[in-house]
Amino acid sequence: MVQKTRGGALLALAAALLAAAGTAAAKPCGEPGRWYDPAAGERLTTAEALSRLRGSEFILLGERHDSAAHHRWQLYTLAALHGRGNLAAVGFEMLPRRTQKALDRWAAGKLGAEAFFEAVDWQRVWGFPRALYRPLLELVRMHRLPAAALNVDRATVRAVRRQGWAALDAEAREGVGRPAPLEPAQRERLEQAFQHHPRQDGLDTEGFIEAQRFWDRAMAEALEAARRRHGAPVAGIVGRGHAAGRGIPHQLADLGHAPADVAVLLPHDAAEACPGPGEADLVFLLEPGRESEGGEEPPRMGVAIAPAQDGPGVRIVEVLDGTPAARAGLRAEDRVLEAAGQALERPGQLQAIVERQAPGTWLPLLIERGGEQRREVVRFPPP
Repeated sequence: MVQKTRGGALLALAAALLAAAGTAAAKPCGEPGRWYDPAAGERLTTAEALSRLRGSEFILLGERHDSAAHHRWQLYTLAALHGRGNLAAVGFEMLPRRTQKALDRWAAGKLGAEAFFEAVDWQRVWGFPRALYRPLLELVRMHRLPAAALNVDRATVRAVRRQGWAALDAEAREGVGRPAPLEPAQRERLEQAFQHHPRQDGLDTEGFIEAQRFWDRAMAEALEAARRRHGAPVAGIVGRGHAAGRGIPHQLADLGHAPADVAVLLPHDAAEACPGPGEADLVFLLEPGRESEGGEEPPRMGVAIAPAQDGPGVRIVEVLDGTPAARAGLRAEDRVLEAAGQALERPGQLQAIVERQAPGTWLPLLIERGGEQRREVVRFPPP
């Protein structure tokens, strides 16, 4: 059981990570391959760290979604927990609740990989390369572990963002209960995170915070349901901000769980300064530079995209400076109608096409700007 440090500073989702990256002169946290307890200031072996998790009902393994190093750490940690008989079920943020039947069939060995990813509509509901997550899913299948789809549909989150939880009936909010009010430090963290969020029409600070609270509540309730069904502990594969920001733990507390019931585990670059109390209960020290490793991540265009809503194609919300999209002259509010000759109806289609691009290749696009169609070519840099 991991003891909590009350009153510790919470992670500012974007600002703290940027600040940590700028502390090159700080004293390294410790030797790679070991664990660190921020509350006690102790460095631990894996056996010692895992022993402290005995009694925890929920173990949240925070990640940066596009980091291969983070997913390897999650895989090895799940395997270690299972080997010690300390893993009852695994929950995945990546999958909305409506995919639970397909996830059950996958975990039971009744659905092949291609059929599973098609059944859950992976590219649309999540979009990050499935190769990053497949080893985690294979571990669940290999050991026939119960698995839980923790998320809700993106459309549900958008509705909460625009209208608020109270304006939706139970069906419209997928049965998710009223989120617990935020503590001041949590609100400050989300306000800072909003400043780094890609701008979307109609997205303001309050809507962003409402959506994040709802997201945390939905996953907390799904984790609690998995615990009631399968026992404890339930491990959660979730984004770093939901775990380190105490979003999910805060909602679990509102559901009646004591702080000691929830353990937050994070990967951390061993060359950086140790995190302070409050960010995590235990951190695993990665080889320097590996925390940001993206593995064999496919090329990125450098755009934030959203459904077009009022017609075909997908809408570009933001174009990041210095990216292939920016060099091709793409602009915010452009509508991408075709990519590589394929008509587009939803963002996941464009993401899938981009993922298949090899370094050094060109991607022809048909876009609409100001009511006129034009052709552009995005050139991906060579390796």
